[in-house]
Amino acid sequence: MKDEPKCLEMDHLEQGTLINALNQMRTDQLEQGRPTDAVDDLLLKVIDAPSKRERLIDKWRSRDETR
Repeated sequence: MKDEPKCLEMDHLEQGTLINALNQMRTDQLEQGRPTDAVDDLLLKVIDAPSKRERLIDKWRSRDETR
């Protein structure tokens, strides 16, 4: 059974803190010679996450295209 996606709401300061923490984790893994694939994927998701407004605009656009 596939897990449902989760959605987190955070302001830009919280997003920055999360990015810094993930980047530090990635640096630590590199220093230990461990793979960073999972952290890299998560870091990109956090960096590229759309704002709530962008999500609403995309939702409205897709709704208009189906008409």
